[in-house]
Amino acid sequence: MKSIKSLIHRYIFSDELSLDARILNMVCAFGLAAAVAATAARIIEKAPPIAMLAMAAMFVFIIGLLIMSNRFKLYKIGILITLISLGDILFPVIYFTNGGINSGMAAYFVLSMVIIFLLSRGKSFVVILIPHIIIILACYFIGYRYPDLIRPVSSFQLYVDTIQSLLVSGFFIGFVIKFQSRIYNDEKHKVEITGRELARQDQLLHVINEAATLLLAPDANTFKAALDTSMEMMARCVDVDRIHVWRNQIEGDQMSYSIVYGWAASPELKQEKMSFLYNQSFPDWAAKLFAGQCIGGPLTSLSKTEQERLGPYGVRSILVVPLFLQDSFWGFVSFDDCRNDRDFPDAEVGILRSGGMLIANAILRFEMTENLIQAREEALSSTKAKGDFLANMSHEMRTPMNAIIGMTNIAKSSADPEKKDYCLSKIEDASNHLLGVINDVLDMSKIEANKFELSFTEFNFEKILQRVVNVNNFRVEEKEQNFTVKLDKNIPRTLIGDDQRLAQVITNLLSNAIKFTPQHGSIQLSTFFEKEENGVCTIRIEVSDSGIGISEDQQRKLFTSFEQADSNTSRRFGGTGLGLAISKRIVEMMDGHIWIVSELDKGSTFAFTIQAKRGSEKNGLLRPGINWKNIRLLAVDDDPDICAYFLDLAQQLDLHCDTAAGGTEALAMIEQKGPYDIYFVDWKMPGMDGVEFSRRVKERSSGTSAVSQPESVVIMISAVEWSTVMDEARQAGVDKFLSKPLFPSAIADCINECLGAENVLAENQQPGHIDRFEGSHLLLAEDIDINREIVLALLEPTAIEIDTAENGREAVEMFSGNPDKYDMIFMDIQMPEMDGYEATRRIRALDNKRAKEIPIIAMTANVFREDVERCLEAGMNGHVGKPLAMDEVLTKLRTFLRNNTAG
Repeated sequence: MKSIKSLIHRYIFSDELSLDARILNMVCAFGLAAAVAATAARIIEKAPPIAMLAMAAMFVFIIGLLIMSNRFKLYKIGILITLISLGDILFPVIYFTNGGINSGMAAYFVLSMVIIFLLSRGKSFVVILIPHIIIILACYFIGYRYPDLIRPVSSFQLYVDTIQSLLVSGFFIGFVIKFQSRIYNDEKHKVEITGRELARQDQLLHVINEAATLLLAPDANTFKAALDTSMEMMARCVDVDRIHVWRNQIEGDQMSYSIVYGWAASPELKQEKMSFLYNQSFPDWAAKLFAGQCIGGPLTSLSKTEQERLGPYGVRSILVVPLFLQDSFWGFVSFDDCRNDRDFPDAEVGILRSGGMLIANAILRFEMTENLIQAREEALSSTKAKGDFLANMSHEMRTPMNAIIGMTNIAKSSADPEKKDYCLSKIEDASNHLLGVINDVLDMSKIEANKFELSFTEFNFEKILQRVVNVNNFRVEEKEQNFTVKLDKNIPRTLIGDDQRLAQVITNLLSNAIKFTPQHGSIQLSTFFEKEENGVCTIRIEVSDSGIGISEDQQRKLFTSFEQADSNTSRRFGGTGLGLAISKRIVEMMDGHIWIVSELDKGSTFAFTIQAKRGSEKNGLLRPGINWKNIRLLAVDDDPDICAYFLDLAQQLDLHCDTAAGGTEALAMIEQKGPYDIYFVDWKMPGMDGVEFSRRVKERSSGTSAVSQPESVVIMISAVEWSTVMDEARQAGVDKFLSKPLFPSAIADCINECLGAENVLAENQQPGHIDRFEGSHLLLAEDIDINREIVLALLEPTAIEIDTAENGREAVEMFSGNPDKYDMIFMDIQMPEMDGYEATRRIRALDNKRAKEIPIIAMTANVFREDVERCLEAGMNGHVGKPLAMDEVLTKLRTFLRNNTAG
């Protein structure tokens, strides 16, 4: 029974078929029903087999007509066959064979006309109806005039046929009326639904237009509220509980999507920003969405994967609409219904697609506007920073220039030698400061031009720290600050890296700490060995101070070019504001990073890491040839950290060392244990100070005291300059001086020197040492008079003979005239007539063995790496930068000339 109902609904009442097709199927269905009724009547009438065979043929004909019409969609042909075969053939035949006028055919002829009215339209209606009426009139005319042509039937058969025709016709006409009423009601319902959908679509369009107005030009403060309101209006209109806008991102070689904005009807439905990979969450979505297809419907209609992914978020139905901006797949917008299982109408989907595009465009436009505003602010900030920088640079350069000019005038007008010396020292300080400013600017210009490079060499890490500390110690003493150094003993003695740039970073941080730390404040330089992987060591260096501190807002600008924590700071403390930016670049090039931990008015800690290869471990700190186990040391200092430092170092060096907290305690130890070979004595101690203790030790060893002891070495240690205590210490018998903070290598060098081990390196030679180059002859090519005068004056103590040339052409002529006279050439680069490059090339091109061998050193203010490389390419052997550093000039002379030294 269900299958029959299903067939009737599918072929008669379904909207999937046209109205003509459904009416044809209805007529055929009634034809079958009428055939069944006629067969029953024939059985009752005991009709002959030929009649039963005719009924069977009718069954086959009707079923064949149904199959042909529905399977091959030949409904028009089926209608034509039905009208002709039924009204013009079957009914007239039945009229003549079943009693004529007296039969029930009148009802069937009425039925045939009703079918014509149902199935035919337009011209075909007239063409079919008029012949049919003529056939009906002809049948009744013949039956009336020629009754003999009508096959007579029994009265019982007439009775049965009449009842049958009336029932069939009545039921058919009634069903047609019912069918038309149902169709009318269905269409009316569709019209109502369509009206409601149109009204909803109109409302949705109105919402989209209103949202467009809201999102057209909101400012940064109102955009989020406008977006929330727009999304809420759309959600209420289409009755969904949640809307999310998702943006695509490329992560490596994979595409992901993440929430950009979202709206939810209630807090429990709200979702935080999430991000997913397409191939891990919904593998099919990327291809479908990229093709512009929407994804949606009840959760139960989606794939198992989609149900598992979406179910935990409370989704019952979903619509996913792809978004395309600037012809690329930008992302998608999802509409979640968490209460109902439903499909989203196509018309709504189209409007929601437009709404999604509106939101995405608004987001993109807002972000572009924000980026433009940010770029403008950054440009203005950069312009202001550069303006402040130029003002600071003007101040930083004019201040030392003012000192140089002013002190020069004072020195010229003064006849007092001491006052002249004072002025010269101030001029030297101001000149060095000005050179530092110029070097900062040059370094920054290299960084800006991406030409800043490192020069790797093997260096002693501790010596670098020592050099930096020595440079800054005098300023620590001036402000009476407490300065300590902590050196991690696990750090290799030698590393491979750019020692000059590393020293530059540490110097910058340390000088800033000294500058911004008040009188009597504390500063600590600490080093840490973090790890070693494949021979590459990670070293951490920290500079901590108890200074003025830096606020969080100021910290964000610290490492930016042309920025200072506070532009007013430069006025109070000086500085260009480039040091930290340069330091950051150097640290990053050493595969490290730099950071700050600070709180306003509570001090700062600047820390950075570098990576450097472990160097080759050479000889130990102590020289060979001495039985060091027999050497006894005594460290006398009231600072327990210093005493602990000496004990730890002695353990490392395998030396015997005792410590005392003051002079009185140290003398008692000498009485008890006997004299020591070397004493390390602090200058300033409570009670008996270092000078008095040294005097008593020397009295014992010189025999002036009651108890005579062997000669001992007294080394005074102090944070103050040696010149401050030198006279008093020398009178007390102090042999050497060692500056705090202490370093293991400095202590070891003192021990080596005091006990007659090998001479220490040249860098530890005493002041007053002069290199002598008697018998050597130098050719100096320099076009500026003052520069020639400076070189001649600086090298005068070395006893080297110098000839000068005022340009490159003259230098070539002088050398080619007497090539064996000269042992070395200092060559300026920028000179009139012929520059240094061309002069060098011409000298090297001379047909003379000496021309190929003579050392030629560039002496120029062009100090960039490419300048050095260009000098080497021209045939020079080295490079010395201007302003001249005497140590560097002497190093070149030692390298290339036969060196005779005298103390």
